[in-house]
Amino acid sequence: MKLFVGLGNPGPRYAANRHNIGYMAVDRIAAEHRFSPWRARFQGQACEGVLAGEKLLLLKPGTFMNLSGQSVGAAMRYLKLAPADITVFHDELDLAPGKCRLKQGGGHAGHNGLRSLHAHIGADYARVRLGIGHPGDKNRVADYVLSDFAKADADWREALLTGIAEGAPALAAGDGAGFLNAVAQHTAPPRPPKPRPVLAQAQAAAAMPAAAEAAPQEPPKGALARLVERFRR
Repeated sequence: MKLFVGLGNPGPRYAANRHNIGYMAVDRIAAEHRFSPWRARFQGQACEGVLAGEKLLLLKPGTFMNLSGQSVGAAMRYLKLAPADITVFHDELDLAPGKCRLKQGGGHAGHNGLRSLHAHIGADYARVRLGIGHPGDKNRVADYVLSDFAKADADWREALLTGIAEGAPALAAGDGAGFLNAVAQHTAPPRPPKPRPVLAQAQAAAAMPAAAEAAPQEPPKGALARLVERFRR
């Protein structure tokens, strides 16, 4: 079994916050892949399903962001999992909005949810870093992450969540590259090929008849004129 954790804060007051994009990610996976209903477990909300033949538990800690490790630690111990079996979806200030990166282990970079996870289960879990952008001033960070997404964020957020749900089976199977590719298909779709530069060729072809018409034409010579010219030689 593997455990996917979405970080956020519980309750309707925080539901649309930027800090809750981890919750949104696992909610979308559960909905798109028809997981069991959410129910209270491990000091949070959990549901189960199967992806790519792998049994999977989705968890939204209900302990608030800075105590997320309590919930995740309880689930890990009960299910007898190792940190390497756990993937955490969380907001990332240092990535542009809509960007997604996958990382195994490492520091918490000041993120309160990850800081709590480090304290309870160590650092060797995987993270799906979901870019929400930075307000530009560190003094505004707390208000920024605890504010709702703007209307202008709707398109990239929808594309990101759709890509996450589509790539979830690859992530469950351990195919990180396949997961990121699925996300990129929605957040950065390939551009259509540029048309061939035929404009100059078309212009040249259009100009040729005009040039031919503009060239002076020598009138045909009659028989008498040709005879006179012959005796002049």
